[in-house]
Amino acid sequence: MRAFLLVSVSFFLLVAATVRAQQAPAPTTYDVVFEAALVPTKRIARATIRIGRGARAVRWIQLRIDPERHVEFSGDGTLEEEQGSVRWTPPADGGELHYTFRIDHLRNQASYDARCAEQWALFRGGDLFPPARVRAKKGAVSRSTLKLRVPKRWSSAVPYRRLSRGTYEVSNPTRHFDRPTGWMLTGRIGVLRERIAGSHVAVAGPIGQGVRRHDMLAFLRWTLPELRDATGPLPDRLLVVGAGDPMWRGGLSGPRSAFLHAERPLITGDATSPLLHELVHTQMGARAGEDGDWIVEGLAELYSLEVLVRSRSISRRRYRGALSRLTNRGSSAPLLRKAKADPVITARAVGVLHRLDEAIREATDHEVSLDDVVLELIRIREPVTTQRFREAIRSVVGRDLLGAIAKR
Repeated sequence: MRAFLLVSVSFFLLVAATVRAQQAPAPTTYDVVFEAALVPTKRIARATIRIGRGARAVRWIQLRIDPERHVEFSGDGTLEEEQGSVRWTPPADGGELHYTFRIDHLRNQASYDARCAEQWALFRGGDLFPPARVRAKKGAVSRSTLKLRVPKRWSSAVPYRRLSRGTYEVSNPTRHFDRPTGWMLTGRIGVLRERIAGSHVAVAGPIGQGVRRHDMLAFLRWTLPELRDATGPLPDRLLVVGAGDPMWRGGLSGPRSAFLHAERPLITGDATSPLLHELVHTQMGARAGEDGDWIVEGLAELYSLEVLVRSRSISRRRYRGALSRLTNRGSSAPLLRKAKADPVITARAVGVLHRLDEAIREATDHEVSLDDVVLELIRIREPVTTQRFREAIRSVVGRDLLGAIAKR
């Protein structure tokens, strides 16, 4: 009898849970179209944010703008402009917000980290459509698309799934408001595409800019599987873009994407990889907290080495030599916990993190490693500070191993 009652109660609870799930309202969605029409002769993009079906779910959208690059705002509804921000209250049945985006942006006195040339334009979507706060109905989520309008015979490469010519699906499961981010390249460009380690990978560069697309794609074919094994699944789409002067002579990461100057090597004389360094940043998506830049930069540099040796792109001997050179270079850095990690601090951080990996493996009989700590940092998705790094180590290992190592 008791067994019969237990079975009956369990069945009743299961039925009740099923009914509640069926009665639960579906999330409210509202359509957002992000549109940009490029005007190369003026080095600008005419940007539009359009709220369509489901607009009643949106109360207002506040953009955090760069007043030097985002100008000439107009639109339906109400606009409130303050220094560094614009708040847009669209009409209840939807509407459009318009502004002009100045594409060119100098990183230093001689080079750009965004550029509109006569035959191509290279920029970050997160700059074109800046960060936003949205006040919306509880639980409401956007259904977003990106539309790029470019001159005739121009093509585009973006880290999103193409829906039709010039139109792309923008989806980020971790956010309620999906806006286009990551590197974008348009113009007379060459693009190579291939599926690698479960990701749709594209390598793109303007024609005549010396971007070695085949070399980069081959390099990614044998290194991305190891990056995935160390840091978890790659994004469904990954874009690598490059260009020559006057673009900045370095590498820069972005969501689902990375930039590398055409003249930067895939592997340096020190046996580290600028491209893998940026892709580690892309994969982790980590922002440094007030004293965590040494961790973010140190992990990117260390794992650029780790991926190379694990993929057998370099030998163990060269790997050990590279670690030794970085350790020697970093010996002059007295402090790690500075607001910005320079190359010397990054070099010291590599040595500290490598010793930490050895200590974790030894303390756990090689059951876990620094890989597991990195996965924990990716999982929590919070700004990386030294304290949060210690907590991640403690979560994985059971105790903090960083203190004694970082003091050496």
